[in-house]
Amino acid sequence: MEWSEKVVLITGASSGIGRGFAVEFARRGAAVGLLARRADALAEVVEEIEAAGGRAIALPADVTDADAVRFAACALRQKFGYIDLLIANAGVGGTTYAADLCEKEVAELIKVNVIGVVNSVTAVIPHMIERGTGQLVAISSLAAYRGLPKSAAYCASKAGVSALFESLRIDLMGTGVAVTIIHPGFIKTPLTAGRSHMPYLMELDGAVKKMVHAIEKRKKSYSFPWQLANIVRACMLLPIPLYDWIAARNSFRE
Repeated sequence: MEWSEKVVLITGASSGIGRGFAVEFARRGAAVGLLARRADALAEVVEEIEAAGGRAIALPADVTDADAVRFAACALRQKFGYIDLLIANAGVGGTTYAADLCEKEVAELIKVNVIGVVNSVTAVIPHMIERGTGQLVAISSLAAYRGLPKSAAYCASKAGVSALFESLRIDLMGTGVAVTIIHPGFIKTPLTAGRSHMPYLMELDGAVKKMVHAIEKRKKSYSFPWQLANIVRACMLLPIPLYDWIAARNSFRE
């Protein structure tokens, strides 16, 4: 795909997967808008991209603030033109064990991981529909497929994102706006640093290139790595008692 005339908005762009996307799309020639809360970290990414000859703009904003996200999208359009691609990547993790479940912590996680995605979509979708072109990408997780131990809030949020984008995909058929849901496994990022038991752990650069390839192909859904994705899909077919027995022994943890 030719990216030199494309404008990409990436949320959660200050580190990890978001930063990886920003650098990769800029390297391919796209103009990138980097949205995250940490202005100083965004400035570093912009500096890195511009030093390599790319185009980027820092858009400090909190995805839970719909007005701030809408303002950021407007600033990106004014700088580089209409937004061709949204990558709704911003998200947080967390451990939620049933005995210690805290409604405030769950609500905050859902607010970032789900409502933040909604705010990102509503900031760009009217112009995409009006122009009859564009692509919405959600970075979900293999954790969306089934509930995992000590991960109730995270699994619920990612399942919500996947269902949200599946509905959007159906609603947007015939509009020219494509919808892609990406379900990654474990990737080396600050979010996974220091955690144990992460099967098929992927390097960030390789994972980003796989996701960009799926985006270029405008795939409706992409789950990877294939080994872990197949295991998770197989778990969806297991009888509930058998799945519970396996999951309780921490065979799969997010």
